[in-house]
Amino acid sequence: MTDTGQRNDWASDEMQRRIARRYAADSRFKWYGIGAILLAMGVLVLLLGSIIVTGIPGFTQTQVRLQVSFDPEQFGGSLKGKTPEEVDAAIAAADFSGMIRTGLQSIFPDVTQRRDVRDLTDLVSSGARQKLAQIVREDPGIVGSTVEVWLPTSDDVHTIVNGSMERDVAESDRRLNDKQIAWLETLEKTDSIRGTLSSDFFTGGDSREPEMAGVWGSVVGSFWTLLVTLAVAFPLGVLAAVYLEEFAPKNRWSDLIEVNINNLAAVPSIVFGLLGLAVYLNVMHLPRSAPIVGGLTLALMTMPVIIIAARAALKAVPPSIRAGAMGLGASKVQVTFHHVLPLAMPGILTGVIIGMAHALGETAPLLMIGMVAFIVDIPGGISDAATVLPVQIYLWADSPERAFVEKTSAAIMVLLTFLILMNAVAVLLRKRFERKW
Repeated sequence: MTDTGQRNDWASDEMQRRIARRYAADSRFKWYGIGAILLAMGVLVLLLGSIIVTGIPGFTQTQVRLQVSFDPEQFGGSLKGKTPEEVDAAIAAADFSGMIRTGLQSIFPDVTQRRDVRDLTDLVSSGARQKLAQIVREDPGIVGSTVEVWLPTSDDVHTIVNGSMERDVAESDRRLNDKQIAWLETLEKTDSIRGTLSSDFFTGGDSREPEMAGVWGSVVGSFWTLLVTLAVAFPLGVLAAVYLEEFAPKNRWSDLIEVNINNLAAVPSIVFGLLGLAVYLNVMHLPRSAPIVGGLTLALMTMPVIIIAARAALKAVPPSIRAGAMGLGASKVQVTFHHVLPLAMPGILTGVIIGMAHALGETAPLLMIGMVAFIVDIPGGISDAATVLPVQIYLWADSPERAFVEKTSAAIMVLLTFLILMNAVAVLLRKRFERKW
């Protein structure tokens, strides 16, 4: 009778409605999850799309073709047979701005008024002088000849040519006046304007001129900073994890240390910057804005993450490995370093790479220790003044020139590329060396 009643209850209309509501709730929950995923993917595509569209012009440079006459009078005579020091002195005394101005006036001979000449010269980047100096430095025998060279234009011309700024708007709404637009169109009609991949962006340091600014200085600064971070955080973090997991007695003191390590992993990064400012700069008097200070500061921030990841990897090694090694007569140290640690190393390396990727994207602690300085030269070591890629992005984002918006997005693309590569390496290591016990 009981079974029959239960069957009748399950077959009743009320029970069928309940089952239908349950299935409907399950279906709604599934669609909520799918909708959330699609929304997240849409926002991600929108974000990355806007960065890519804005950043692609940042990888390019607009150049103008000029006939430049390297007059020997500008260099005190021929430079053939001169020593490098004499060549540098002659280059420093040369008027490269006048050479550029003469080359432009050869194209526009009717431009004679001082203001018009100044506006015409403003079409060319001020960094073009360094380009001409580099040409003479590489080939001193070029003095006394007239050659065709491609020189970078100003950032205003670059934004007009690549379409970031409209040229058909009112004169008051753009930085180039009507005469400059007319000269630019004349140069375009004679194929004297071209867009090309910017070598300065990949090989140069920071610059006040957007068209001359590059990320190589900040990339090298990031390399030296992460090298110091890895050299400090990796051995100390792994050894600390090995001691806490394999050798430390399980008491209230080890529990207190474990709680503090977990809390340090959640501390805001700017707190580590304040600690670096107080200890490394004010007490130890290390050089400000140097990779050694940035690396030590980021090591403090990264070490708790490495310790937690290393302890998790050590815990994943089966106790039978330890018992078998000790049963064969191995000591505790031999068991740990000959058997447990090698088996846990893939997981440890994964945690280290993820921690280093986190450190690569940090800005706040480095701002506190002065790595926000304007650095033009490429750092040659851990004690040279340097900046890092996230800080360089911050500096460019705060610049008023329109072309720096493109440079900012392009630098973000470079940073994201490094982060994706580091995370991909972590995934490959985990897949390649992962063991299933």
